[in-house]
Amino acid sequence: MHHTPRHRPRRARRALGLALAAVLLTGAATACGTSGDGGSGASGDAAASADAGGGPKQGVVLDNPFEKPELVLTDTDGETYDLVEETRGRPTLIYFGYTHCPDVCPLTMSNIAVAKSKLPEAEQEKLRVVFVTSDPERDTPESLGEWLRAQDPDFIGLTGDFEKIQAGARSLGIALEPPAEDENGDVVSSHGTQVLAFLPEDDRAHVLYTEDVPVETYEKDLPALAEGKLP
Repeated sequence: MHHTPRHRPRRARRALGLALAAVLLTGAATACGTSGDGGSGASGDAAASADAGGGPKQGVVLDNPFEKPELVLTDTDGETYDLVEETRGRPTLIYFGYTHCPDVCPLTMSNIAVAKSKLPEAEQEKLRVVFVTSDPERDTPESLGEWLRAQDPDFIGLTGDFEKIQAGARSLGIALEPPAEDENGDVVSSHGTQVLAFLPEDDRAHVLYTEDVPVETYEKDLPALAEGKLP
């Protein structure tokens, strides 16, 4: 596994962001079954192959920020949640995953939770972390809420119509396929491999984190993101 230097020059990061965004638009996702992860998404592979160095993997600043998807879904209290309206003007992290994922999803959310816990309380209150399920049939509001509370009680979980979720993910360059049973009867679901960070000034995703970004990177970046700034 190759890693990026801890301090990447802004110009290089932006150049990588443009290349990575182009890869994302091909529809990268990871497929996970009940027994393990099916492999890395193309976006993570592209970032790994494009980067080399000795420090932990860093986020990528995008030249062409993504618009926030217009998703109206159901939160873990069973209430209607309009993503654009509810997170307008707030620093927001969005991730598409599912609670039965054996490794990538829980690790990603745990890393974010640990980094968030180290922020001052005022900055924690500003930040919105939204987990959108890619497996809404199994991830009911109740089960999704229970899973997220084990990570961070303030995390927002959204579920609902799969086609709506799929369209929202697609607008961010993430391809999701409906969960299906494999030949062994195990449910195989796909999920995004990216965390997208939206800044409050324009409600667009300016920073992208791939699945191999460690907790140290989130710890370094969240203070700036919580203040609405690029890390």
